[in-house]
Amino acid sequence: MDFVTGKKEKKTLELSDLIREDMEGKEVRVNGAVHSIRNMGDIAFLILRRRDGIIQTVFEKGITQADFSGIREETFIEVWGVLKKEERAPHGIEIRLEGVRILSEPQEPMPVAVSKWKMGASLEARLDMRPLTLRNLRERAKFRIQEGIVRAFREYLQKEGFTEIHSPKIGARAAEGGANLFRLEYFHHPAVLAQSPQFYKQMMTAVFDRVMEVGPVFRAEKHNTKRHLNEYTSLDFEMAYIDDFTDICGMETGFLQYMISLLKRDYEKELELLKVELPSADRIPSVPFAQAKKLVSEKYGTPIRNPYDLDPEEEQRIGRYFKEEYGADFVFVTHYPSKKRPFYAMDDPDDVSVTKSFDLLFRGLEVTTGGQRIHSYPELMKKIEKRGMSTEGMEDYLSAFRHGMPPHGGLGIGLERMTAQLLGEENVRETCLFPRDLGRLVP
Repeated sequence: MDFVTGKKEKKTLELSDLIREDMEGKEVRVNGAVHSIRNMGDIAFLILRRRDGIIQTVFEKGITQADFSGIREETFIEVWGVLKKEERAPHGIEIRLEGVRILSEPQEPMPVAVSKWKMGASLEARLDMRPLTLRNLRERAKFRIQEGIVRAFREYLQKEGFTEIHSPKIGARAAEGGANLFRLEYFHHPAVLAQSPQFYKQMMTAVFDRVMEVGPVFRAEKHNTKRHLNEYTSLDFEMAYIDDFTDICGMETGFLQYMISLLKRDYEKELELLKVELPSADRIPSVPFAQAKKLVSEKYGTPIRNPYDLDPEEEQRIGRYFKEEYGADFVFVTHYPSKKRPFYAMDDPDDVSVTKSFDLLFRGLEVTTGGQRIHSYPELMKKIEKRGMSTEGMEDYLSAFRHGMPPHGGLGIGLERMTAQLLGEENVRETCLFPRDLGRLVP
């Protein structure tokens, strides 16, 4: 009988091992995918792609004990040889190969040149071939940075006392109602895919005080724009014992500052590869909704068409205004009209036509919606009745409020939108691994 006692020691090394000063002249063993080949006759340069970067290896005729003719791009290999310094190579090192072992080889040529900086294919073509095109270094770097955003969200909020939860994605009723629901049959009962974890995270503030979640949400919205997906990842948190919605804005600002610092520290290679200019979140302006509309209308000479919401062009103009006037990359737009906010949004007692809620705009695009919630059961029921809503399917949610709830509020951040704006991508599909939109269900 054998026993597993922990992680196995491997003979193959990581890039972080290879770049150590004391490694020159030593025999090393590495595995990876052949990213590109430069064949110069008696010598060939094989660039290996690994999760942590690329490594240059040198195949020398008569020295390397392997048949070079069988090696093509996207062949997965294990190599061994002597490590040498070479200023012109990635990371200033290269491996002079002594032997090569093929682990797996492609059965047909790649349909797209993933080794190129730009693959020369349209977005739709790249999405159709997503399992292959994600091997491109530029494409891959986007999602390393996206990982950093999620990592920062978890790390920062855990330090602030948040408990991570995992709410169900199949429910009897949506948190926000409306027609944009994916409906399904659940063992002969009608069900919907979750639009957000809203009800659950609110209920859990009475359990853990502060909760967070990273998970998918589903919106059956029939529009095909550069800013919408039908399934996206939402970064949510909800916190109890707040004074008002500005506590939520402050917590998000702290997260943004932590995120920027973490990306600068741990994702320098990816940021440099994509030439990303990190934003500043040291001081984020906060402006009421009506005032924001008025400011941009007056400065840019544009009419106010919709008094209850912001259209994409207005968001862009607000972003432009605060960049020009204050050098700000982010702006909180607060006190949205009650008419356009969900029933659980708390109205401002000084002006019940607006709510204690906000959106965060990042370089002219809404990436966050949040605010203070109604925590009083009588007030919540009054709002539901005022809107002529039915409470069917909300019994468990309302039960929590009947038994007492703390003052609370929270927000949801669209991960793909946040990533796209950070990277300067025009289309949110660029920053979704496998997008789901009006016309795409595969791969």
